[in-house]
Amino acid sequence: MKKKRDRRPFILPLLALPFLAASLLSGCGTNPTRQIQQPEVLRLLYWQAPTILNPHLSIGFKDWEASRITLEPLATFNNQGDLIPILAAEVPTVENGGVAADGLSVTWKLKPDIQWSDGTPFTAADVVFTYEFISNPETASGNSSNYDAIASVEAIDPLTVKVNFKAVNPGWFLPFVGSEGMILPQHIFADYTGANSRQAPGNLLPVGTGPYRVVEFRPGDTVVYETNPYFREAEDLYFKRIELKGGGDSTSAARAVLQTGDADYAYGLQVEPLVLEQLEAGGQGQVMANFGPLSERIQLNQTDPNRATAAGDRSSLEFPHPFFSDRQVRQAFNLAIDRNTISQQLYGVTGTPTPNFLVSPPTYLSPNTRFEFNLEQAAALLEKAGWRDTNGNAIRDKNGVEMRVLFQTSVNPVRQKTQEIIKQNFKTIGVEMEIKSIDASIFFSGDPSNTDSLNRFYADLQMVTTGNTSPDPTRYLQTFTCKEIARPENSWSGSNTSRYCNPEYDKLWQRSTTELNPKTRGELFIQMNDLLVKDVAVIPLIHRADAIAVSNSLEGVELTSWDRVVWNIHQWRRKE
Repeated sequence: MKKKRDRRPFILPLLALPFLAASLLSGCGTNPTRQIQQPEVLRLLYWQAPTILNPHLSIGFKDWEASRITLEPLATFNNQGDLIPILAAEVPTVENGGVAADGLSVTWKLKPDIQWSDGTPFTAADVVFTYEFISNPETASGNSSNYDAIASVEAIDPLTVKVNFKAVNPGWFLPFVGSEGMILPQHIFADYTGANSRQAPGNLLPVGTGPYRVVEFRPGDTVVYETNPYFREAEDLYFKRIELKGGGDSTSAARAVLQTGDADYAYGLQVEPLVLEQLEAGGQGQVMANFGPLSERIQLNQTDPNRATAAGDRSSLEFPHPFFSDRQVRQAFNLAIDRNTISQQLYGVTGTPTPNFLVSPPTYLSPNTRFEFNLEQAAALLEKAGWRDTNGNAIRDKNGVEMRVLFQTSVNPVRQKTQEIIKQNFKTIGVEMEIKSIDASIFFSGDPSNTDSLNRFYADLQMVTTGNTSPDPTRYLQTFTCKEIARPENSWSGSNTSRYCNPEYDKLWQRSTTELNPKTRGELFIQMNDLLVKDVAVIPLIHRADAIAVSNSLEGVELTSWDRVVWNIHQWRRKE
């Protein structure tokens, strides 16, 4: 079917759709029957439990969320896509001299009298150090690509930092901004850069400039925060203590907020629509969501996960995938996926089918793409590619290789049901599929030794949700460049986990990094998206709403697509 251009508002503060009028918004008022215990304690539920509190050593939003409560960037983007200062005194512009007219540098002025949560002054040296930490290849930071355009970062004085770029950079606002731009304290991490970065005590008990400091952390289980007495607005903080509990599943997390009232906030609700509606009828909370940049997609491994190098590494560039190297096969797999059924049965109003890799901002949404569910055409393509069932076992084969695939994702009922729908359709076209579900704390781990992580990708297919973390999608689109391929040389920290490499795509991306004309730059973004779709480098499934559950007793929560939900947690409070 033809994918129509999405003309919804850039940010939806709530799911403003008719179906939700009676359900998702039914619990907007405070429930007078609930007795809030310890109102100064904020209880957060994360069914994907954080395992590390250094966002530059993680690839999972769960860890970024937990880190963002205590660590801060220089600036971030709000709901409207406006850049607002956090640790910076002002947003750099050409007019105030912050952005160089030649596009080769940006100078940030920092707020005075900012202190880390241990009382140490925050200065420009911390910004310089953060760059050095992230850009050190031995650190193997998952955020390093955001800083590739930088030639140097220098502290002009304690409150002024200058970022010099290698070339003209229209995306000057990508480094040190938003959830990938959190600043680390030099005095805590100075002895832990490079190869020993994961041994830093600050990864588990971070020192930050944010409103709360960590007093207890049990990876994969619990984080306890208390107010940061050195926070610049400490006297305005409502909550004295935050208890972040991890584990369980998305449905139970939603139930704890929407039905039982045992929690104030639940993160990342990937829950079937009817279940979500029933839970919200409990009257204890409401669902907040927006259709931002997140989309569920299937990655196709371009390397063979079943062959190992002499060093024992699988999914290596030495061995191309036995059938995904053929675009006809990739096209067949794309045609065999019933996006409409997945969307209607498992997402409802919280997701819509999409053929696009880049789904937001709407300015960059391609009008040129389409998706189709056609099992007959899929089978015909496999036949044309030479994959036929030669031994009568209902599985296609070629040159002694049978078309058996391992399809992995994280543990989640919606994802497991998505796997089952796809498995049945693939069986129809002669593809045998084994499905595998991995605990989120393992699947989204940035630990290079973890062979079950999505970066290692020891499977044929894997399903994840991701999206651009800035209104400028340069960094997001970089994830399919050849340089970003995850491999042993970069400790599998590269964001190109599919190991797709296309010089034509790389040229388009490189042009976008120096193109100053916004219209031309936007056209390049759409061309890159269209190339990925045409080449079936990825199989986009669902444009997902980023949904959370919030207690009726809570106010001040403000969603933005360009930072973590907790970005303004210092403004959260109980309703009077």
